[in-house]
Amino acid sequence: MDGVRIEIFARPVCDPLSHIGSHESPDSSFQPDRPVAVRFDRAMELAGRSALVTGGAGGLGGATVRHLVGLGMFVAIFDQNASGGAALAEELGDRAVAIAGDVTEDGDVSDAVDAARAGGPLSVLVNVAGGGVRSQRIMARDGTPHDKGAFLHTMSMNVVGTFNVTRLAAPAMAGNDPDEDGQRGVVVNTSSLAGLEGQAGQLAYASAKAAIAGMTLPMARDLAPVGIRVCTIAPGTMATPIFQSAPEDLKDRLVADVQFPRRMGRPEEYALLVEMIARNSYLNGEVIRLDGALRFPPK
Repeated sequence: MDGVRIEIFARPVCDPLSHIGSHESPDSSFQPDRPVAVRFDRAMELAGRSALVTGGAGGLGGATVRHLVGLGMFVAIFDQNASGGAALAEELGDRAVAIAGDVTEDGDVSDAVDAARAGGPLSVLVNVAGGGVRSQRIMARDGTPHDKGAFLHTMSMNVVGTFNVTRLAAPAMAGNDPDEDGQRGVVVNTSSLAGLEGQAGQLAYASAKAAIAGMTLPMARDLAPVGIRVCTIAPGTMATPIFQSAPEDLKDRLVADVQFPRRMGRPEEYALLVEMIARNSYLNGEVIRLDGALRFPPK
């Protein structure tokens, strides 16, 4: 298993306030700046295993692919953007492979799962693929109702896609040899701050991302008997290529309500959280915000 060394501050064995009211002095052996080495020997070992990343040619997905390859994993990049996925796979060499396809099509998903398994035990699935449509309210000011096709399309590419890839990848994970805790794999889904605090005009996208957040616990419960964990990341405003290309005044408005640090999140920070979820075997059934304490206003 991986050994992860973390430095923390030492803490007193006794209560540091216990001397108050007595003639005793506090423990003089307490050294608050003395680091203590702690090893987590049951963290999931990632090197030599494989991962499947949907939307792997995009901003968050691409950062995750690069990060996991850097940790010694083989990564299957599954994306509708065939040229983008192929370029990333070529950049990363023999530790990555690109599969072009649609997350809602069973045959495409099965091809992606098989490609991932060819590089090692499929142990990590990261569902990033998704997206939204132009802003629409349930009824426009002129009385025009929300387009039903746009709503259904948004639900399909986010909710159905996440569901479909997970249901077809889980059996492959379930066939892995378990570790000491009985763990065989981990699924990381991608919701959004919009799914928790949707703004006016975000009905379709907010509903889709809320559904992904809502999948987290029942999916974790469904997969617990076979040792597969499930967590969801709910990012705030992230510096993906789309947002990076926005006008400066729009970018300033997007980060105005971020508490600290007052900037967009970096895709690499999303990827780091994926790693932390994969390594920490007691994280399960959780929706984790990644937003710099941002809270969306109504509009």
